[in-house]
Amino acid sequence: MAPWLASHHSTRLHGTALTGEIARPMWNDCYKVSRIEGYPLSWDKRDIDEAVDLWQAHGFDEKITFHNWKWRLLRAGHIPGAAMVNIETPTHRILFTGDFDTRDSGLVNGAEPVKCDILFIEGTYGGRSHPPKQHEQQRFLDRVTEVVGRGGTCLVPAFANGRTQDVLILLHKSGLNLNVHIDGMGKFLAKLYLEHPEYLRSSDDLEAALAWAKKVSSKSDRKKALDADVIITTSGMLDGGPSIWYVNRLRDNPENAILLTGYQARGSGGKKLLDQGKLPIFGTDTPIDLEVDQFTFSTHSGHDEILNFAQQCEAKHVVIYHADPVQARPPLVVALEAQGHTVHCPINGESYTIVD
Repeated sequence: MAPWLASHHSTRLHGTALTGEIARPMWNDCYKVSRIEGYPLSWDKRDIDEAVDLWQAHGFDEKITFHNWKWRLLRAGHIPGAAMVNIETPTHRILFTGDFDTRDSGLVNGAEPVKCDILFIEGTYGGRSHPPKQHEQQRFLDRVTEVVGRGGTCLVPAFANGRTQDVLILLHKSGLNLNVHIDGMGKFLAKLYLEHPEYLRSSDDLEAALAWAKKVSSKSDRKKALDADVIITTSGMLDGGPSIWYVNRLRDNPENAILLTGYQARGSGGKKLLDQGKLPIFGTDTPIDLEVDQFTFSTHSGHDEILNFAQQCEAKHVVIYHADPVQARPPLVVALEAQGHTVHCPINGESYTIVD
């Protein structure tokens, strides 16, 4: 919606400089996919330029004044450049988390709580706790070692923005002797990250990992990658991108494996692969007789992190959004109310008034 808002209403867009740089290729990719798959957008490609022109970049903790309000962006964890919005009015302190994670990742440091009166918080993983990160990372590395040890190739579908780079850093720092190839938009975004090292936990780690891996940039590179130990590529949900090409070429060798590193949404190729052992390839549901494993590398806060964050913010009111109404919202409401918060669960179209 951001390109539409900017183009049709001259709405200024505020965010970090890195998010502004990432937005253009992500919007372009969204437009490209919409044209291929035939679903409508409320904006067209010309609106992207307008949105980029109206982007106003701010650093973390930079204080901005709007009439008698003050606001600032704070590190949200999640992915490089992601920001929470902290607003101070004459009567209230308000925090919007957006997508956030309090745990450190290979790319970014986690979000830190801020004292507030009203907390708007994502509830994506309400009712679900993540496994310990180090345990899950080691399980992934053990699986890679097993597959490579038997002569196979690990195909690692990964989101372009954040997950690709996290997995690459993990593999590089593991010390394993691996031939790793990286394909898809993730390699381009990694270079953008390095132009903004202030948003990274360690730009040295990412720079070293990117130099270590082989970058796929042509059809001949892609064919060479078929002999790699590990291929990291988009899309993370196996809905397009180079990942489908690789699956089609690797599926006849049972020594190979597909290691999913992210959430697989209902209706996605990855979800169909997990549930049915099939994947749409060139319009045909094709059986994929390869070992498939899934790892929890989420960079959203889990149930326990959400509760701890709200408690440390000392928020009187907590507004939950982006939470499944059956699986996530109810356990979050119960737990947050037990901590003494007044909890609100708005539905689309519902308005709230903040009174003095």
